[in-house]
Amino acid sequence: MSNPIREADLVPRLEGQGYSAEALAQRRRWLEERTGARFTHAGSTTISPEEMRGNVENPVGAVQVPLGVAGPVLIHGEHAQGLFYVPLATTEGALVRSYERGMVAISRAGGATARVLTDENRVSPVFPFEGVAEAAAFARVLPGLFEALQAEAGATTRHGRLLRVEPLPLGREVVVHFAWWTADAHGMNMIVKGTDRACRWLVENGHAPRYYVFSGAESEKRASGALFAGGKGKKVTAGARIPARLVRAYLHTTPEGLADVWHRTVLGHLQAGSLGYNGHIANGLTALFIACGQDVANLANSAVGITSFEVVEGGDLYASVTLPSLTVATVGGGTGLGTARECLEMLGCVGAGKAPKLAEIAAALVLGGELSFGAAIASGELVGAHETYGRNRPAEAKV
Repeated sequence: MSNPIREADLVPRLEGQGYSAEALAQRRRWLEERTGARFTHAGSTTISPEEMRGNVENPVGAVQVPLGVAGPVLIHGEHAQGLFYVPLATTEGALVRSYERGMVAISRAGGATARVLTDENRVSPVFPFEGVAEAAAFARVLPGLFEALQAEAGATTRHGRLLRVEPLPLGREVVVHFAWWTADAHGMNMIVKGTDRACRWLVENGHAPRYYVFSGAESEKRASGALFAGGKGKKVTAGARIPARLVRAYLHTTPEGLADVWHRTVLGHLQAGSLGYNGHIANGLTALFIACGQDVANLANSAVGITSFEVVEGGDLYASVTLPSLTVATVGGGTGLGTARECLEMLGCVGAGKAPKLAEIAAALVLGGELSFGAAIASGELVGAHETYGRNRPAEAKV
């Protein structure tokens, strides 16, 4: 059978000029000839083509996503303090208005308290051995090698720091969590490089026969139960006490109504085998990630969270969210590109020392979204809200 793909079918590499304005235009013309599409909007971008180097290959332009702003939300954090207006990039009607409603209710009630509890990331290589005895011996000796491993791993970066190693024997294999502090970057490329060097040292010095740098146990860009213990980004929580009168005025329900929705839908989550409990944490995080140049695939681990509604003494509502493995950054990746930097500037989260602040803002944001979503279910307003704000049908289909 002949090869159905010809050399002319491959996207032009344009080595040496792949990130010039002319290279991008040439690729667009090439695509237009082959697909019949026109890239008028994708080709109209304020991002310098050269700035795309290291963020995307075979660039042709940039996509545009509508950007809204929700707020204000009042936050009492250790890093985020004051009123914040949060940028949300989305094409889902009603999302911004929903989050804003909850955020305003929080602010009227005196604000949300937010805390970053842990801050680290991990890579979890796997080491195969001849048998369980050899695997157990490696697991027992590994903690004593930490200083050497830390020195090897640390030689690859000036920004990250290896915190500890945690061996987990599994039959004749040993998965090892290499736990890192990554400063204000996502840091995955950085810590994989450092971990790989430490693993090579183990092999070269006779402690293990071989390894694979990823085992899957790190839960990078995937949901898992292991995320609840933290260790994959920032473990952050936010909570607020909202008086019953404000629940009625802004959320159109009662603390008892929200607590009842929580109880009934927890049962549904359990029946479905869900990881954690929440209404739509992924909605707000996705919109924030796109707006602020985050690695959107980390949503898979970041959106595994727990929301809680309870009626406290005096009849008020206490609402909280916990995000055990939130991955956000304020340096590196896409955080410096065009609109992403502007959105981070809007939050006061540009550059070094700002990632914990962004994490606290993210937690307060999703708390507002959880309140509004739960209230819309409790009050029966969910469908009406989407009909009002979320209708974007083709002209011929509108009624």
